[in-house]
Amino acid sequence: MRYDIGIVGLGVMGQNLALNMESKGFSVAGFDLDEAKAAASRKKWAGKAAMATSASLAELAASLKTPRRILMMVPAGAPVDAVIASLKPLLERGDILLDGGNSFFPDTDRRGKELEPLGIRYIGSGVSGGEEGALLGPALMPGGQEDAYRLVEPILTSIAAKVDGEPCCGYIGRGGAGHYVKMVHNGIEYGIMQLICEAYDFMKSALGLPAPEMQKVFAAWNEGEMNSYLIEITAAVLARNDAETGQPVVDVILDKAGQKGTGKWTSQNALDLGVAIPTINAALEARILSAFKDERTAAAKLLTGPSGSAAGDRKAVLPVLHDALRLAILTCYAQGFALMREASKDYAYNLDLKEIARIWKGGCIIRARVLDSIRSAFTADGGLVNLLVAEPFRSIAGSLNGSLRRIVCQAAELGIPALAMAASLGYIDSYRRERLPANLLQAQRDYFGAHKYERVDKPRGQQFHTEWTN
Repeated sequence: MRYDIGIVGLGVMGQNLALNMESKGFSVAGFDLDEAKAAASRKKWAGKAAMATSASLAELAASLKTPRRILMMVPAGAPVDAVIASLKPLLERGDILLDGGNSFFPDTDRRGKELEPLGIRYIGSGVSGGEEGALLGPALMPGGQEDAYRLVEPILTSIAAKVDGEPCCGYIGRGGAGHYVKMVHNGIEYGIMQLICEAYDFMKSALGLPAPEMQKVFAAWNEGEMNSYLIEITAAVLARNDAETGQPVVDVILDKAGQKGTGKWTSQNALDLGVAIPTINAALEARILSAFKDERTAAAKLLTGPSGSAAGDRKAVLPVLHDALRLAILTCYAQGFALMREASKDYAYNLDLKEIARIWKGGCIIRARVLDSIRSAFTADGGLVNLLVAEPFRSIAGSLNGSLRRIVCQAAELGIPALAMAASLGYIDSYRRERLPANLLQAQRDYFGAHKYERVDKPRGQQFHTEWTN
């Protein structure tokens, strides 16, 4: 039997994507170096005639229809290069390799260029939705050679999540564009998760709410403007009790977070491009701080700070916290889309921001009701520089910034860290100011380094220097 597509890497994601494809009428062959994973796949796929595992990459390649279509679901970095090196002698001109992992976008650019002289076509695709999404419908962000995408489009659009009948999948752009957009998706994900955690911490530390009460709050919030996957799962997490202790599971989990690199890449890339994404940066820094658990435990016994409670004002404060979180999340999206806009120019990706908002509407981790309005904003104005200056976001920022300001102030007064919320407020306040104190900074730079400056009363672009020590 000749199979429609091969999958290299049969972890849970690879297994579930294969099952998703089979359920849409495609035949799938799989391979994994780890025999335990291959065996788990055979067990999971038992009884499905259109699915099989191969004993080697050579057997996998020989079993596929031509042009061959092979999806790699292996860890980013060296493992991807190793699989490509092993597959190259087995492939022919016109065959297609897809990388569905979280590869760093410059690696995807490089691999595509290296394979091009051999006639092997290369696609780097972001895949978001986790294990459940892989099985039931992820959001897919494929980039690379467009002609190669068109040959795998029927498979990818069939397995993608559907919203209003549209697949959450579409051609993103040349080279590493697909993995770039997935990287920014994950950066936004970092930011929103941290903002939700700060709202949770405020409820717990300032308002004294136990997990069951917080669950009700987040569940109610999910019924309104903040409807999203991340708010939904926050409510679900807070509802779960630990079988061993009877306590809420969230209360027995160690407060030490991990990361897999995509958030860091987003921050690094934003610095390279000169784009401000302070909410996402703060979320990354919060995770880093959480990792110093032992140091924090020791410091807690030595460093003093304010304490107090706002529990007596719960009824009045919760709506303010709702509005603060809503606006802070909006700034996170605004920063991510501003970064993609700049990258599109710098890397010649020609990203369609309204299409990206549409793709993110289903299947992915940051899917949310607000993406409808984001898509509409970029549809109305393809040259939109920042979501905060478009309606309805301009009005939302105007009406809700007082709530964000109040929560950031109250958190500071009570000694509750709110890195991402404070960064979101700082972003809004900086972006809305016609004049910032960077004039003094430029004077300082000119003083010690003769870096020169522009003047407000001269044409832009002219450079001036002051002899400060005369």
